Amino acid sequence: MTQDPGSGEATLLDSPERCPPLLESLDDAIDDPALPAAARMLLRRARDALRAARSDAQAARLRYHALFDAVPDPVSVLDADGVVLDLNRAGLQAYRRRREDIVGQPIEVLNPDLPRDHLAPVWSAVERGETYVIEVTNMRGDGSRFPVEVHSAGFEHEGRPCLVAVARDLSRRREAEVRYRELMEVMDRGVAIHDTAGRFVYGNSAALRLLGIRQGTSLGDAARLGEWVVIREDGTEMPVDEIPAVQALASGRVVESTLLGLYHRTRRQLYWLSVSAVPQFPAGGDRPHQVLSLFSDVTALKRDSTMFDRVQALAHIGGWELDGASDALYLTAESIRILDQDAPPATMAALVDTLHARDCPRLRDALDAALHEGVAFDIELQGVRVDGTGFWVRAIGGLRHGDPAGSRLTGTLQDIARSKHDEEILRVQARTDPLTGLLNRDAILTELEARMAGPARDRVAVLYIDLDRFKIVNDALGHNAGDELLISAAHRIRQAVGGEGVIARFGGDEFLVVCDAGRRGGDNAERVANAILAAFGDGFRFDAEEFAITASIGIACAPDDGDRPQLLIQNADAAMYDSKRRTRNGWQAFSPALAQSQQDRLRVETHLRRAIDNDEFHLVYQPQVDLRRGRTIAAEALIRWHHRQLGEMRPDHFIDHAETTGDIVRIGGWVLRAACRQVAAWRDDGLGIVRVAVNVSYRQLLGEDLAELVRSTLADFDLPGTALELEFTERVLIEDAPDTLRTFAALRDLGVQLSIDDFGEGYSALNYLRRLPIHGLKLSQLFLGGVPDNRSDVAVCQAVAGIARSLGLGLVAEGIESEAQRRFLLDLGVPVGQGFLFAPGLPPDEFARRLRHEAGD
Repeated sequence: MTQDPGSGEATLLDSPERCPPLLESLDDAIDDPALPAAARMLLRRARDALRAARSDAQAARLRYHALFDAVPDPVSVLDADGVVLDLNRAGLQAYRRRREDIVGQPIEVLNPDLPRDHLAPVWSAVERGETYVIEVTNMRGDGSRFPVEVHSAGFEHEGRPCLVAVARDLSRRREAEVRYRELMEVMDRGVAIHDTAGRFVYGNSAALRLLGIRQGTSLGDAARLGEWVVIREDGTEMPVDEIPAVQALASGRVVESTLLGLYHRTRRQLYWLSVSAVPQFPAGGDRPHQVLSLFSDVTALKRDSTMFDRVQALAHIGGWELDGASDALYLTAESIRILDQDAPPATMAALVDTLHARDCPRLRDALDAALHEGVAFDIELQGVRVDGTGFWVRAIGGLRHGDPAGSRLTGTLQDIARSKHDEEILRVQARTDPLTGLLNRDAILTELEARMAGPARDRVAVLYIDLDRFKIVNDALGHNAGDELLISAAHRIRQAVGGEGVIARFGGDEFLVVCDAGRRGGDNAERVANAILAAFGDGFRFDAEEFAITASIGIACAPDDGDRPQLLIQNADAAMYDSKRRTRNGWQAFSPALAQSQQDRLRVETHLRRAIDNDEFHLVYQPQVDLRRGRTIAAEALIRWHHRQLGEMRPDHFIDHAETTGDIVRIGGWVLRAACRQVAAWRDDGLGIVRVAVNVSYRQLLGEDLAELVRSTLADFDLPGTALELEFTERVLIEDAPDTLRTFAALRDLGVQLSIDDFGEGYSALNYLRRLPIHGLKLSQLFLGGVPDNRSDVAVCQAVAGIARSLGLGLVAEGIESEAQRRFLLDLGVPVGQGFLFAPGLPPDEFARRLRHEAGD
């Protein structure tokens, strides 16, 4: 009979072979009619208890083995004499032995080097209630050794003391330590470590070499502070508290790249070093116990610094000095490398000879002005190296400071070949859309202007392409998916157009094709448009998602549809919008009728911009009612526009125009103020505070401090925040920028109710919905039209109601027109609604009469 370590006393349950016969005997006894019924009942209970206990014991054994084998390090269980009772799967893999070669064997089979009494200190620590930790070398089945850190703890098994030992393989750590030591010795920067008392603990080979200390000399002896004087960059002695290592120990922070001099009194040598000091902390300590200093020898650079005061610390910059009297020229090694001639130019005349002919007089004139007029120069020059390759240099020069004769010039030569190459890349990039590789807006406009100014200007056509449903995909799957879609779309358009035209990404999801219109009324442009539409016939894939994206195309041909580039593009744009409005996934040629429609739209937009100033807007108020009792509990403010020429305009006739032009921000502010003024008027008439819901455009979130506008408006009319509800579109669920979240939080702090209007019509980002501090949702009337008969509409309504309940949000239904819809919503648990069943939008006085009538009831 066997048992897992740590599971307690062995019982019948641990011997599976003994349980079935006993269970069969119990079954026979239970079925024996000769036994009394009470006895058979007692036996039945005993059998059931035995089965349950056996099942529990088997589950416990499975859990033990699962946990035991899940440990990634070797774990062994030993008895008091060091015999291995059990070993997990990681141990078998680490020691590369079979289980039967280890279990039942003394622990020495894994470590033959253990001393005879190796368990004595282990049991001593266990008896003190501690874990015993030691580093030893274990042996694999093939005889190879590897270092381990063993943690041993005690436990009792079947009344006997046992050990559990976890062995952590240290091979990689030892290898890392060796690599670290090797790195310290081969690196060319000096590394020195000293403790808080100033005693040097370690110095690498580079440190000894840089400080002139011979091998075999004690670093502590050679680095005694009394032998050295620390000097600032200006030549004065550096106080002890300014030394980087001392600063790092005192502050506990890294001190970076400090230039200092070390002067050795005995050797009378000066070393200039660039030093960085890094404090090191002991485990669990809050103060450094030693400091590591890294330093490089910059003596040569410091020695030459007077000559190169004007040389910037940039790559590929050399220095030069010219004696104007003799024309003798001194060049640094970097300047010689940049020019790369057979022999370094010894005179300025020789350097001028290496330049292109157009640059020779430019340099001579600059040198003359510098020598005779003291005018510094900064010019770019091009020349030829000895191997025939070209070079670009930036030459900077002027009179040498401190030269009493004023005949010496000094300056720099910078290799700017790479920057010139980069400029060319930037020139190309300036004409290219970085995402798709197509031409950009500026480049296509230049191309179109050139074509319309050329001899073929009467055959130029513009195709304005817009991707249908791109915004839905971009909002639903994210900007990465949107970018992938644009790249794929550009590739399809490029394949469809081929060599027939020039393609550009005009902005967002809009593309432009400039091509030959054809000889018969734009037939070639129409053929290109059909090829593009065919290219969008197959769906697009992003990860596991596949979706259909089509294109709407507008065509405009010069000169009939425009004799200027901007006009031609504008009319192609108008034709594209007409195609999108009609069917999508098609093309539309520009026509005079479209021009008239465009003029009508422009006329609406012009009048709309003046509507506030002309006092042409007014609000009506649709009651929001308790669906069970029919009483008005709030209202929604709905804007109406009455124009003397255009007549009465509903919001769906002008709000889109306002969104496009940006006038919605000013209109939204007017609605907010007018609604609050009316609430204050009802209050003053004794009707109490009526909460009014006001629709807010997403542009208002972007274009102004909405929270401050609401706060000041409420204050102007002495209204509490609870008198106002703001309704936002679902777009805020997708574009929940930090500013939007802050605005929502500020509005909520004012007491203003916040809700999402027409929930479910757009892309309802539920992940974002839970993060916005909103109070409720409005169920779109789009889904109420078919209830209670349409199963799809019913399912959507049930889903939205479930979302609201699960998130603790209120729910208001819009567009209720029948008693059946009201009953359906009540059964669904929707408490509030609005619609023509109760009342349309009412003028303020009619709404007030409704409130008084309900109060009289």
